[in-house]
Amino acid sequence: MPQDLSPLWISLKTSLLATLITFFIGIATAYWMFGYRGKGKSLIEGILIAPLILPPTVVGFILLVFFGKNGPVGKLMQSWQLDFSIVFTWYGAAIAATVVSLPLMYKTALGAFEQIDQNLLRVARTLGATESTIFWRISFPLAFPGILAATTLAFARALGEFGATLMLAGNIPGQTQTIPMAIYFAVEAGAIEEAWFWSIAIMVISLSGIIAVNYWQENRRGERRRGQGGHGGQWGQGSELFGLVTQSSSSGLIVDIEKILPDFYLKVSFSADHQPLGLLGGSGAGKSMILRCIAGIETPTKGKIILNGRVLFDSEQGINVPSRERRIGFVVQNYALFPNMTVAQNIAFGLPEKMSANATKQQVESQLIDVQLSGFGDRYPSQLSGGQQQRVAIARALSSQPEALLLDEPFSALDTYLRSQLEQQMIETLADYQGITLFVTHSMEEAYRVCPHLLVMEDGKIIQHGTRYDVFERPTTVTAAQLTGCKNFSTAVAVESGQIEAVDWGCNLQVLETIPDELSHVGIRAHHITFTNDSNQNNTFRCWLVRATETPHRMTLFLKLHSSPTDYHDYHLQAEVFKEKWATFKDKPMPWYVRLDPLRLMLMD
Repeated sequence: MPQDLSPLWISLKTSLLATLITFFIGIATAYWMFGYRGKGKSLIEGILIAPLILPPTVVGFILLVFFGKNGPVGKLMQSWQLDFSIVFTWYGAAIAATVVSLPLMYKTALGAFEQIDQNLLRVARTLGATESTIFWRISFPLAFPGILAATTLAFARALGEFGATLMLAGNIPGQTQTIPMAIYFAVEAGAIEEAWFWSIAIMVISLSGIIAVNYWQENRRGERRRGQGGHGGQWGQGSELFGLVTQSSSSGLIVDIEKILPDFYLKVSFSADHQPLGLLGGSGAGKSMILRCIAGIETPTKGKIILNGRVLFDSEQGINVPSRERRIGFVVQNYALFPNMTVAQNIAFGLPEKMSANATKQQVESQLIDVQLSGFGDRYPSQLSGGQQQRVAIARALSSQPEALLLDEPFSALDTYLRSQLEQQMIETLADYQGITLFVTHSMEEAYRVCPHLLVMEDGKIIQHGTRYDVFERPTTVTAAQLTGCKNFSTAVAVESGQIEAVDWGCNLQVLETIPDELSHVGIRAHHITFTNDSNQNNTFRCWLVRATETPHRMTLFLKLHSSPTDYHDYHLQAEVFKEKWATFKDKPMPWYVRLDPLRLMLMD
């Protein structure tokens, strides 16, 4: 053991100071870069991580030039007549350690922030939270394990710094000689035992911190797993009920926007009142993008969004109200409950900060009772079933008394039975809610049951807008008919008044609906096809069964008209019948007779 232990104290002093500086600068820089979308991002990133890839002696030389007498900092200090120098002092050692350890802190902290579900931050903004509130209550707590790991790595890197320190601070025993310096010069002097002592010392210090952090993280993950295992299904799914009601003015929502992206173009114009409006369309149709624009999460390229007379967005007037001020409740697909907060804290997040603690507690308790979760306030989201999480998400969205409620496929993460239960309760809740509701779904049946009015979308455009009865009974395009569940289509041409030719089905059909000037297709839903014994009825044709598939209650029959099929795929129509009906004619000899009711035929542009 060497008699002079000053390298230990100098190393600890410089490393701790460097770690403290990198902690604040690294986290601030990482969080800023996390949200930065400017063109110079790659250049800034390259500068920040340069000390990680450049040789330490190069970094030290640059620092020496920068802080030396003829460098910008050195000249500045001379002009201020400061009797102080950075070069060849322990401050220089601390600066060198800071510069080489900062990239590790920055990159690891940035990775921790990038792992956070972006929906959590988006929902927090719609609940009225400021950016500082979001950072301290959501981003920082969720990223803390990664930040702790980053701090440990930065400390270890600062403790082991050699080349840059030697260039800037030199090797002055008792002043700037750190442990790596002591090792190097001990080996050079042939003092191998002293070199071993310092090598073991620096390994023990560095590895102790890393092992401690890993142990803490493993314990934390274990506690989370035990919490999920012990409580995730304990309360079951029960009667997953909710009944929140909030009051709001309801003069309506007006949306007229365009959003231009490299591979997508959204252009929509519609209005909504207090009756729930369903947005129906396939994946990538633009449904969720509309909600994000209304909530202020995305900015339209141009257009207007007006809610109850308040202009939320107007590209011509330069108005773009921040999410936190729009009074929008937003429920996303995965609910985006803040995992580091209890149920009560999640619901309280949307309440005004100026509300007293007692009033906040009473409000939260009242809403927990409304959603049938009394006594669950101290639980965490991971300890709730899917239905319970959904109720908490809706309670949180409504806690801020929003003027509009946006629901982005709220049932997609639930099983069929639970979805049916919650759907009925959703209908009851929306019937009492006096604000505007937009309900995004790709399920035609879900849209039909929940929403009196529907807006059908394809490729960023509205292809039909009307009552659910109009949309389902009289779809105006093939796409609208497909999205509402129709499976049978044929190209069509008008023959005469009241009669068309279904080209793909090889037959003429009598129709009651007025034939459109630009008729392109005729369609009929599978459950509207009927089987008959009367071959003299209008629109009745011979058919042969090609194949059949079954569900628990229905049969889907693939039928060939006019002649027997040649192969498995040779069919014209799909018909659906209940199994009880199927049992009455399945054994009858073919051909059968099928009727396409003129009242059920849909004519499309």
